[in-house]
Amino acid sequence: MTLTIALDPDSATAPYEQLRAQLSEQARSGALPVGFRLPTVRGLAEELGLAANTVAKAYRALEADGVIETRGRNGTFVAAAGGAAERKAATAAQDYAEQARRLGLSRAEALSRAEDAVRAAYGG
Repeated sequence: MTLTIALDPDSATAPYEQLRAQLSEQARSGALPVGFRLPTVRGLAEELGLAANTVAKAYRALEADGVIETRGRNGTFVAAAGGAAERKAATAAQDYAEQARRLGLSRAEALSRAEDAVRAAYGG
């Protein structure tokens, strides 16, 4: 199992975001299995020709999303599918539902707004 990252230096998307998106997709698709040990921040930065802070920023974002987990000196690993990411999504959905109810939206209106937001976020 090898990690494959292809960054586009001409892209309008920041390198850390390209890295974050590719790692996230590979983890969620199973291309990187649960428990896969990721390279160190410095190692991956050197391999990709990036600053260590760029890789660290991507790792922090992935950890906040529940995609990866850091186990101290043992390294950084692909986290179990779901877990933290599913909990965060469920919490966000609950917060939205409560806010929509407080604003006086009907159930249908609240669902319609949520569907519009999801369509916008996923491009269609």
